[in-house]
Amino acid sequence: MKIPSNIITLLVGIVITLASLWYGQNHGLMPVAASEDAQQVDNIFNFMMTIATGLFLLIEGVLVYSVIRFRRRKGDTTDGPPIEGNVPLEILWTAIPTIIVFILALYSFEAYNNMGGLDPVISRDHSPQQIAMGGHQHQMALGIGNSATEDNPAVMVDVKAIQYAWIFTYPETGIVSGELHVPIDRPVQLNIDAGDVLHAFWVPQLRLKQDAIPGREAVLAFTANREGDYPIICAELCGAYHGGMKSVLHVDSPEAYAQWEESNKPVQEAKIGETAMVAPKDMSDQEFLSPYAEDMGMNPHMVAELASNHSDHPL
Repeated sequence: MKIPSNIITLLVGIVITLASLWYGQNHGLMPVAASEDAQQVDNIFNFMMTIATGLFLLIEGVLVYSVIRFRRRKGDTTDGPPIEGNVPLEILWTAIPTIIVFILALYSFEAYNNMGGLDPVISRDHSPQQIAMGGHQHQMALGIGNSATEDNPAVMVDVKAIQYAWIFTYPETGIVSGELHVPIDRPVQLNIDAGDVLHAFWVPQLRLKQDAIPGREAVLAFTANREGDYPIICAELCGAYHGGMKSVLHVDSPEAYAQWEESNKPVQEAKIGETAMVAPKDMSDQEFLSPYAEDMGMNPHMVAELASNHSDHPL
């Protein structure tokens, strides 16, 4: 029994469609998603993989079929049939890619808009002069993302890119770090600039990337929703050691982030017993003796008495 060609074509089309839809959602090519914006980027990528898989199976399938079905038979020395072309077919295979490109462009534009790419982005100047004046200078900046609200304000971080390191400064606490710590489910705004050449801040798990441009601040805002440690990579060739310009993004629980903030306070705000280094000449006798006295079980009155005796009987 010979199956009609239109039935075969329908069955092949169903198989290709199902295989494309399955692989488009199960390709496993993307890293773990760690931000709210990541799902939108993944949706576009999955859609593109679905289309690409369908086209691959269709085109390669036709090629393999043609190689087998229309191969030269043994002993056949005749010329192939003259083919001048098929105008409707050529219009069809030109129109389909054009439509696909337009659909992807509109889909990408919508996702970019949802991620805040078309919203005005405000950066803040945390320079010492502005802080001394009791305020921040607001200015427009290049950027993407705007997820902060009045009820959930953003954690501000100034990011400086230099050959070949990332420096993260937290203006609200004065913390300076070589790694980026952020709390989970809390908006974060990175104010990014470069001190020498062009760099690019990229965290694959966030699905976000932003250029660091000398002399011009850029903004990258996001909300991390998955705890973990993720690589920060410079995605712009910036010199001989470009490949070594890496850091780590730590997405912490609220408790772990608060503990990190407390343990990384600037030295001038830390307790004297936890300070790595101080200048004794700027301290009173009681302040100098207090850490040692606590270790020996002495109370403040005993320390004051010792300091008084030392003043009355200098060497």
